[in-house]
Amino acid sequence: MRILPPTTDGIAASSDVLEKGGVVIYPTETCYGLACDLSNPEAVVKLFTLKNRPTDQPVSALFSSLKEAKNYVEWSEKAEELAKKHLPGPLTLVLPMKEKAPHQLFPLPRTHDQLSPFPSLGIRLSSHPIAQKLAEAYGKPISTTSANISGHPPCYTPKEIQEYFADADASVVLLDGGKLPKNSPSTVISLVHGTMKHIRNKTSILSTCIALAANALILP
Repeated sequence: MRILPPTTDGIAASSDVLEKGGVVIYPTETCYGLACDLSNPEAVVKLFTLKNRPTDQPVSALFSSLKEAKNYVEWSEKAEELAKKHLPGPLTLVLPMKEKAPHQLFPLPRTHDQLSPFPSLGIRLSSHPIAQKLAEAYGKPISTTSANISGHPPCYTPKEIQEYFADADASVVLLDGGKLPKNSPSTVISLVHGTMKHIRNKTSILSTCIALAANALILP
């Protein structure tokens, strides 16, 4: 594993790693995350192998802007309200996939709600400046999943990352953002069926959801 500084050159080198099918470990406002090009199936396999993640679990996508994200998912009034208040930030919105998108994403998009047959995608816009710059530099959807071995705590320091991924080869790079505060994971809200389903919660965002419900923006 190589370690790169979060400089302009470091961001550019990280983007090049993504283009070549590698994995970038990068800081977010919650914890360190693992990034790969979601339109590259071989890169996704590499990420799942590195993380020892079950292949039946969905992966959310990090975008550089809402405009880019809207090219991949069916937007809604409720999504717009939540996005205005909480994005960029620690919120993942799960929305129905568009039938036609700029790139096919892997693994094949599936719903975060196992009871639903509809394909969906979790979208993220990070408020961390390094994550933002990486997403902007690459220009295509990249994965946003916690940097850890599945079932283990996420990483908040470069030392923890080096312990978890000590055997990673040179196709894996760490974009070193230093020690991160131990914040909670992002809130995950599904809007797949036109109603809100809280998959993973955070109090400040839940208050917005309650307000939306009070304003009758949730469909029956």
